[in-house]
Amino acid sequence: MRTSTVQASPIKHACPQGIDVSNHQRNINWTTVVDNGISFVYIKATEGTSYISPSFNSQYIGATKAGLIRGGYHFARPDKSDGATQARFFLAHGGGWSPDGITLPGALDIEYNPYGVKCYGLTPSEMVTWIKDFSNTYKAATGRYPVIYTTTDWWSTCTGNNTSFADDNPLWIADWSPTLRTLPAGWTHASFWQYADSGPNPGDADLWNGDMNGLRAIALGS
Repeated sequence: MRTSTVQASPIKHACPQGIDVSNHQRNINWTTVVDNGISFVYIKATEGTSYISPSFNSQYIGATKAGLIRGGYHFARPDKSDGATQARFFLAHGGGWSPDGITLPGALDIEYNPYGVKCYGLTPSEMVTWIKDFSNTYKAATGRYPVIYTTTDWWSTCTGNNTSFADDNPLWIADWSPTLRTLPAGWTHASFWQYADSGPNPGDADLWNGDMNGLRAIALGS
């Protein structure tokens, strides 16, 4: 994957800025978002095997009309089904990818369970199998491996510091801190960094760790 001018600890406001949003952020003024300097957005499409965000379509269309590079993300529920089933559900409801230069590869949001047991009742080896199942199913359908959104602590706790995804899956790290800290095992750099859970724009604040050419390249698949 081409990243262009990747930095180990990117400077927040020197990189292309982005946001990620869900159904919690409704009636977004996308023109204002662009005027605020945002270049890309990830939008929640699905969760588990049954939830489809009622705001996804309008958010996706609005972002597209405003000229943003955009993509969908899936909130993983490994306690509900195998990874392949959830990848197919995501693909059927907004998670696809095409080499048009404005569509980011779909992202798998895998983090602590907000509804119960932190690792969804899976052992580290079972969790690795689940993620591979999702990732390989997505790759078979689109030709792209999904981006993985996670935290270093979750990755250590729930995958046992597995290193097998770093070569294929771009990392979107959640680390709300002034500088980017330790990455999950295997990855040497983050492609995306969610550095705050709020800001002047709707949703969470993110950046692309590179330049605009690199951001366009990941959307193109080069």
